Amino acid sequence: MNILFLGGTGNISADCAAEMHQRGHTITVATRGHGRVPAAYHAVVADRYDPNSLRQALATTPVDVVVDFLGFDVPDIETAHSVFTGRLRQYIFISTCVVYAKPHNHLPLTENATQGNRYSEYGRRKQACEERLLAYAREDGFPVTIVRPSHTYSCRWIPNPVASAGYTFAARLEQGRPVFVHGDGQNLWTLTATTDFAVALAGLAGLDDAVGEAFHITDDSVLTWNQIYAEICRALGIDDPDIVRVPTDFICGVLPDMVAKLKGDKAEHAVFDNAKIKRYVPDFECRKSFRQGIQEAIAWFRADPARQASNPAVDTVFDTVIERWRDRH
Repeated sequence: MNILFLGGTGNISADCAAEMHQRGHTITVATRGHGRVPAAYHAVVADRYDPNSLRQALATTPVDVVVDFLGFDVPDIETAHSVFTGRLRQYIFISTCVVYAKPHNHLPLTENATQGNRYSEYGRRKQACEERLLAYAREDGFPVTIVRPSHTYSCRWIPNPVASAGYTFAARLEQGRPVFVHGDGQNLWTLTATTDFAVALAGLAGLDDAVGEAFHITDDSVLTWNQIYAEICRALGIDDPDIVRVPTDFICGVLPDMVAKLKGDKAEHAVFDNAKIKRYVPDFECRKSFRQGIQEAIAWFRADPARQASNPAVDTVFDTVIERWRDRH
């Protein structure tokens, strides 16, 4: 098949494009011309958010399936609908498990769980995108499949509550600097390796029975945040990390921008029922444990010092919260 990625070089999408290419599909990536696209793929230069730019760039490009990692608001959906109506076998919209209401009333979460995340504007916008797409499906048969990842990490991410991209969290631990964990660190959390996610997504691509359906794709394994931190420290070779337990309300009071990240996401239990995706894609199985995945990530960062740069904004979040908490106690 001819598969077009809107966003094909990011944390999740890079491994998804690689998996589909390995399966023999022709991969096209729409880019503004700034990012590097693997030579094995076809690159087209276009502005994903400009319908005329996208339409012109793809005028002679055959497309069977679109995988949209860059739809974040309803106008983005309207652009995709106007450009791709009548051209596609399937449009896969990458949404998020953040659409679900917090706190959860029942675990594990299925795709029919109550939506409406009052803490996360990002989640509400993704929900609005889903709703518009399903309306198009009812109105004119637009062939949408909705996919909801949760916390999905690659070798370029080190999961933590502030910002998983980059090496800042690991660098702080290596340097003996403190990091905080929200609450008592015991809420349940699910981490999914991008390579495992990619197998499920590739199985959905071109699957006619998946049109009109929504799926979340996550690992079945569940860890507490304390266990996540322990595995990261184990991979780093750190025996005595300085981990400060800080109540979620205190963190959010000090830095209101953390409300969406914590109350809207990481401070809530995240446990998912993957029965539906496994029915549609029987070969989907999460094979990479977090222990293996985080060891690979640390090795990747340590292979090149240039990858280990710290993000001052992330450092500021950790420093501000911990200083305020310690001053109070």
